[in-house]
Amino acid sequence: MKKIAILGASYLQLPLVQKAKENGLEIHCFAWDDGKAICKDIADYFYDVSVLEKDIILEECRKIGIHGILTIATDICIPTIAYVAGNLGLVGNSIECSLLTTNKSLMRKCFKENNIESPQSITVSEFNIKDFESFTYPIIVKPSDRSGSLGVIKAASPEECEKAIENAVHVSFSKTCVAEEFIKGKEVSVETISYKGEHLIITITDKEITKEPYFVELAHHQPSSLSEEIKNRIYEISYHILNATKVQNGASHIELMITGEGKIYPIEIGSRMGGDFIGSDLVQLSTEFDYLQAVLDIALDQYILPESIQSIAYSGVYFLSEETAFLLPVITSDKEESYIVKKELLSDNLKPAHSSNDRSGYMIYKSDRKIILG
Repeated sequence: MKKIAILGASYLQLPLVQKAKENGLEIHCFAWDDGKAICKDIADYFYDVSVLEKDIILEECRKIGIHGILTIATDICIPTIAYVAGNLGLVGNSIECSLLTTNKSLMRKCFKENNIESPQSITVSEFNIKDFESFTYPIIVKPSDRSGSLGVIKAASPEECEKAIENAVHVSFSKTCVAEEFIKGKEVSVETISYKGEHLIITITDKEITKEPYFVELAHHQPSSLSEEIKNRIYEISYHILNATKVQNGASHIELMITGEGKIYPIEIGSRMGGDFIGSDLVQLSTEFDYLQAVLDIALDQYILPESIQSIAYSGVYFLSEETAFLLPVITSDKEESYIVKKELLSDNLKPAHSSNDRSGYMIYKSDRKIILG
């Protein structure tokens, strides 16, 4: 029986653990037992250890004799996975890649060095008005190393910028943040798969986000409604980003902004599957491509990259919050709509969405058309 190590044990990793179970793999799960580690009861072995403890995890994996190591939808695990895979000679990405795809400061520097046009940006640990003399407000401030829109805020003045930097640094692991030029436009993400340096774009996801200043994602839809001309340019820049950040193996999730003039700017890349059910659910619903199986097979070095992947349906997810209160009756209704694949009410106390943690439920759909609610 092959042995797989999975980093993280929250609901984000649950689809991966379940898929590994279906494959008859022996599952070794590493995460803090913080009350949210729901995968510990499903995995064959659970280790109550921080995913940041790379040497402890390496030695345990060496003793176990694992055949692969991975995570989905979680940036914090990526450097440890690269470290363990590299030391054990397993399929993965390099340490350099893991840093370029989790640290927004290094990411921006990489984009600039590789002639990938990006918003003007600066990395800081505190506000100094002189640092922003060449910037035009508004500015977007985000922690260098967090995901899920945590700590991301738009600042329209030096005073707001100072407060935003304090907030972003507070939630940052490295106590730094990236402040960058505000680009207005339509946000999309690109879902990709790579194996031994060969890349394939699976699909493009359209996003709906909250109004300023927090920019939290309220819904995702596949396939994208963008024109073929824009999509082709998105493919081109996405391949460039994957190569620049030295992605070799596994899933990647690239976020881009398309302006009203048709210019395409990279927001960031994660060398892991997109969260928010994008990788775990929407991709297979809209393309029939088994993304979870693919990342498992790549980690186990037993994958064959397909030549192409086609959209066969529309899929999407809506998240419940104060901004999407219209979803509450849909989620709580006993009436079964044919397009609803899955729905869950986590709380009937609706809060304004300041980060992904403020969501109170969700509804996933599959249809022969884009489902528009609200």
